Parts: sequence; C-alpha cells; structure tokens
Amino acid sequence: MSAGFQMNCPAHPADILYAGGRPFPALAACEHYAGSEKLIRKALDLQASLQSDGMPLFDVTADCEDGAPAGREREHAALVAELIASTDNRHNRLGARIHDVRHPCWQDELETIVAGAGQRLAYLVLPKPECAADAERQIAALEAARIRHDIARPIPVHVLIETPGAVHDAWRIAALPHVESIDFGLMDYVSAHHGAIPATAMRSPGQFSHPLIVRAKGEIAAAALGNGVVPVHNVTTEFRDTSVVAADARRAREEFGFLRMWSIHPNQIEPIVAAMRPSFDETAAAGAILIAAQDAAWGPIQIDGVLHDRASYRYYWELLQRAHATGVALPPDVRARFFTATPDRGDPA
Repeated sequence: MSAGFQMNCPAHPADILYAGGRPFPALAACEHYAGSEKLIRKALDLQASLQSDGMPLFDVTADCEDGAPAGREREHAALVAELIASTDNRHNRLGARIHDVRHPCWQDELETIVAGAGQRLAYLVLPKPECAADAERQIAALEAARIRHDIARPIPVHVLIETPGAVHDAWRIAALPHVESIDFGLMDYVSAHHGAIPATAMRSPGQFSHPLIVRAKGEIAAAALGNGVVPVHNVTTEFRDTSVVAADARRAREEFGFLRMWSIHPNQIEPIVAAMRPSFDETAAAGAILIAAQDAAWGPIQIDGVLHDRASYRYYWELLQRAHATGVALPPDVRARFFTATPDRGDPA
C-alpha cells in the first residue's frame, strides 16, 4: 500500500462509480443445489472449506421443490429454515427454492422459511413462472412476509426461467423488485415444448446449438444484464468427467454472457468456478487501470494510448470483483487498495 493511499484514503470504486445507480449484484460464480438434510450439511461443510479471503467460492441452495418428499413439504421447509438459522450456515450464503405459484404448498413454505430464518436467508428462488405476473405474485407474498416478521432488509429473489412464457417475459421478470438473478432451467424448458425439441438438446453440444435453446439463453442473458441482474446458467448432468462441466461453464460465460452456473454434484463446483473466473492477466490489467484511475480521482486517464473513464472503470471494477470472488490471486497493491478493510469503511467487497 502506498503512503499516499494511507494518508489520503482516495475514494473506493464501490463508493464513486455507482452514484445514483444500483451496483451490479456480487454473487458467487457457482450455485450448488442440495435437497436432503445430509446433502445440505455436506454442502455447507464444503462451502466453509472452499474460500477466497474468507468468502465462500459458491452459494448453497436448499431445495424445497425437488428435495421435499411428497406429502412432507411443510416439514421439509421447516428443516430448511432450521438449517439456514443454524451455526452450520457460517457465511449466511444459504438460499432456498420453494415450489411454484400453482403448487398448494408454496405459501406455507415461504411463510415457514421467512418466519424461521428470514434474517439469514441469502435469497429465495422462485421456479416455473408462466409469466411475469406469477413471479410478481410470489415476490409480493415474500415482501408481505418480510414486513410481517419485522425483517428490515429486502430478501433477494432469484427467478427460474423454464417455460416459454417466462422467456417471453424475461425482461419484465428481470425488472421486478428485489430480483438479483434470473436462471435458466434447461430440462424443464425442453420438456415444456411437448417433444418439439429433442432430448439431445438437454446436454452438450445440443444445448449450445439448437436454435430454440440458443434463443432462450440469449434472451435470458440479455434481459438479466440489461436490467442489472445476474444471468445464471443451467446444470450440466455430467459429473464424473469434470472437463465436460468446465467446457459447458466456459461456453456459457464466453459465448452467452452467463456469470454464474448451477451445480448439482460437489464434483462440479470447482470446475465451474475455475471456468467462470477471469484470467490472471485480465485481473492484473483491470487492477492497473483502477489504480491509475483512483490516483487520478476517477477522472479520465490514458494507458498505453487507450483512453479510460468511468464507463470503463465500472467494467473493470466488476471484473475485479468477479476475480476476487472466484479466487484469482490478486496483485498485492490491488488487494491493499480495493479488498482490505480500513478503519473508516468496512470490507469493501
């Protein structure tokens, strides 16, 4: 850390680059789904061991939809609430997926989880909306429960896009209050087409080449990024050959703009994180630009004959945050300036 930085404490990018606007959500690159108590606890233990600077490299989602035994949905929701509120949830990065708006138990699940663990619920996943109104109804119920149980903070919402109607309404869904991600549910989306899309489109390479799937992924990513929320890619069913998982995650990021991806097996987590992270060279270049910008009080600069201003600073700051969240080794001066707590501000990350 330079003497000038210590003495003058120049403005941090998180404070200066989003004046009057909402910063892009800082979410881990991988979201791991687990259904049973045993698998959720195992995932939380793994989450505690895979960290970067004390932050977990992936989030865990407790599944009340596919994870709940039929007829025992309420008991399973109570178990999920207990786990969210427990000491095993060390990082407060345990979310939950409830049933869709047409299932008779979704309101009970929502109420149980918010009442029992709303203060520590990382996010709530809403599956299978047929249209924006379906998601809006569940978000309104969540907000009412939050107020009823005196939870001061808004509870983030992730909406799972897995029907043709939801793809059609993706821009409206991404713009709804408290939404911080929209996620693609590939297999349900294929099933919703009544056999018109072949089963080969549920896996690679078909999931990246079938025109209807490519269109859906493009619409979801564009709607998410256009509304300042995170686009989340669907699962890969292969878990033994991790090179397949890594290749799918890399294509999702590089070709379609997805910044986060689901995992359904612990073997998938590290390949997804590695494929989603920026390279060290990209990270070092972003750090150098932001250091020069900070030294120039965030005015325009030029580096190697290229002009930069706040528009590019936002791009490089978000890249740097993704690098930090995915465990990329940061140059010492970048870490000191942007990712070390100081007495007058907390941890900027």
